[in-house]
Formats: sequence, structure tokens, C-alpha cells
Amino acid sequence: MRRPKITVVTPFFPNSEEPYRGNSTYQLVRRLAVLTDVNVVCLLPRYPRWLQLRHPDYRRVNTRYTLPDIAVQYIEFPAVPFVTRAVNGKLCMRHLLRWICSSAPNLILNYWLYPQGYAAVEIGRKLGIPTIVGSIGTDLNGIRDPVTRFLTRLTLQRATLVVTKSQHLRREAIRLGTDPRKVYAVLNGCDTTIFRPADRLLARTALNIATTDKLIVYIGRLLLTKGIVELVEAFAILRRRNRGVRLAFVGDGPHGFIVAERAHSLGVAQHVQFVPAETPWGVSRWLAAANLLALPSYAEGCPNVVLEATSCGRPVVATNVGGIPEIVDDRCSVLVPPRNVSALVAALEIALERDWNELMIAGHFRRSWEEMAGELFEICLRTLADFGIRGPSQSLSTQHPQVCQELHRF
Repeated sequence: MRRPKITVVTPFFPNSEEPYRGNSTYQLVRRLAVLTDVNVVCLLPRYPRWLQLRHPDYRRVNTRYTLPDIAVQYIEFPAVPFVTRAVNGKLCMRHLLRWICSSAPNLILNYWLYPQGYAAVEIGRKLGIPTIVGSIGTDLNGIRDPVTRFLTRLTLQRATLVVTKSQHLRREAIRLGTDPRKVYAVLNGCDTTIFRPADRLLARTALNIATTDKLIVYIGRLLLTKGIVELVEAFAILRRRNRGVRLAFVGDGPHGFIVAERAHSLGVAQHVQFVPAETPWGVSRWLAAANLLALPSYAEGCPNVVLEATSCGRPVVATNVGGIPEIVDDRCSVLVPPRNVSALVAALEIALERDWNELMIAGHFRRSWEEMAGELFEICLRTLADFGIRGPSQSLSTQHPQVCQELHRF
């Protein structure tokens, strides 16, 4: 079989305003591109001008932004939060269609179920292209309204196959009515050439951190659902008991100011550091400098930062949610219930005092992006074989002119 063509449809990808957004999807696609022909459509909402400044987490991207090693097309669809929710899938279809028809993929691979996954599935069904939809976590864990739940369920049921980042998400997809025979868990990987044990003293020297401090790091988006307020509250209690402990938040997000205000009100602001989002190399240096990673999320898929921390030989204090218990155990972590400050304090104390085996932690769950891409590519090949597709196709506008024209009317 010749190299098939795969179009990846996702909003979860690096862009001009957030160059480290969707790094896990980006790293996966880079490895897939070694195995087959891949292009990406990053499909993002465009809010009205009057709303752009009022929405705390909205950033208008440069649609001409490019990446050095992956062909990406950034497309915007008009949307208003809550107001257009029920029709966002149809709006995505209208803006996505032209790119699918012109690039003529053999298979559509999606990461983020609604509305982008819905659009991908409906276009794939109309054009006879197999569509694999992927859940990264929030798109299944964070459904808050019946409209999104109904349309997500429809997306899962109509997709050719479903892939999830954890067994927990697989069970959630099945709970929403998806045929268990078509749902596969494909866990994340990480770049083990970057994330590996490194000298803590050298890292701390580079970051200007005292060698005697006990350093707790949080790495990721600054969102309340990541338990960041509970973390700073637990840190304040811990700080009263242990004067040498410090906390660093590495990442950006709309709720960072809430954490900063809470740290100030608790009297620990001078011991809490906020660091902008880092490159993978920068993240690895913070992990090397740290005594532990803290991730007290309310819900998770398969958090890549946990794999990065353990690959660096650093223990993890996290909540026992989502796919986290699938990738760590008591040899490299202390897990607690979410939203429980007292349990988090106890776990941090235990982890800071315990004598961890760095090399054992680093070897606990080593899974490269190449392994993840290979596993996913095998699923793609089996799907193509089931559809009888053996190689690149001609323009879909040529193959299905009437269908393409009809879909444009959506």
C-alpha cells in the first residue's frame, strides 16, 4: 500500500498566540508524518469584535502562521459562546469542507470531539471517507450542557472509530453509547530525548533557585479545574510547617490572577513564582530543578506532564482522576482525591520527605511519541483496509462534485 493521506482536524495545536498549545497533538503528528502523508486543519472559533476583549481566554490567531515541519491550515468559524453552541458543528462543516475536498485525504483523524469532531464525521460520512475521532480529556470530562452532550454522543456513535488518551476516557465514550468494539485507548507518549534524569543542582543554578529549597512545580494551563487554588492553599499550610518550601507555576491561563491574589491573601506571595509557558526544553529544566510535580486536577485524560515528570525521575503528587492512575503508582506518586486541601497537604509532605529512587521512577512508564504514533498508525491502516482504500485518492471535488456542492449549502 502506498502512503495514505491523513488530514488531522483539531483546535488543539500550536498557533501564533499560543505556540505551545496542543503540544501533545503536535508531537504526535510530527511522528505520524514520518510514516505517512499528513496535513493539519486547525479549526478555531472567531468571536465578534465586541466580545473579543471581554472574553478572558480568547486570542485571535494569525491564520498565516506556519510551523517548520508540518503543513497547517488555520481556519476560523464565526461563533458566540453559548449562543451558537447548537450550530457550531454545522458552522465548522461549512468552513472545513473546502479543505477536505481539495486535500482529498484517505482518512480524517480528529482530536476534539465537538464541534470540530462532529464536522469531520459528517463530512466523512457524506464523502465516504473513514473518520477517526479522538478525545483528549476535557471534550469528554468537561461537558456541561445537554446540547453539547447530545452532539458529542452523536459524533462518537457516527464516527468510524474512536481513540481516547486513557482507559478512563474509553469507558466514558462507551457510557455515552459508543459501540465498545470501535473504541481504542492509545495513551500519550513523551520525548524521552528531552525528558530524562538531569542534574538538579545545575538546573537550579540556571534558574536561580536556592539549593536548599524544597521546590514544588505545577506545569500547565492556569485553570481553576486544574486545582491551582487548592494547590496554593495547601502550599500556604505547608509553608507554615516547612520554611524552606517554594512553589512555581509554569504556564499561562485565564485564572493565574486568581491564584496570585489568593497567594497574596494567604501571605505566601513572595514564595510563589509565576513563569510563562515554556518550551519542552524549558519544562524539562524546571522538572530537573523540582523536588516534585503537583497536578491536583478535578478531571484529566492522560496528562502528558505526568509522563514528562516521571521520565525526568521526579515523583508526582496528583489527584486520582481520569487516566492518572493508569500511568503512575505508589513507586512514583502520591495520589489524593480532588478538591481536598488537607489530603493534598499530607501528600505533599509525604512526597517531600520520602527518599525516592530517581532511576526507578524514570524507567516506570517510558513511552515515546514514536510508539504512540506507531500504535495509532496501525489503527489507521486497519481502518483503511476495512474501507478498501489502498492509496492516495484524487480530488474529492472531482470524485464527488455534487456532494461537495451540497455540503457547501450547510
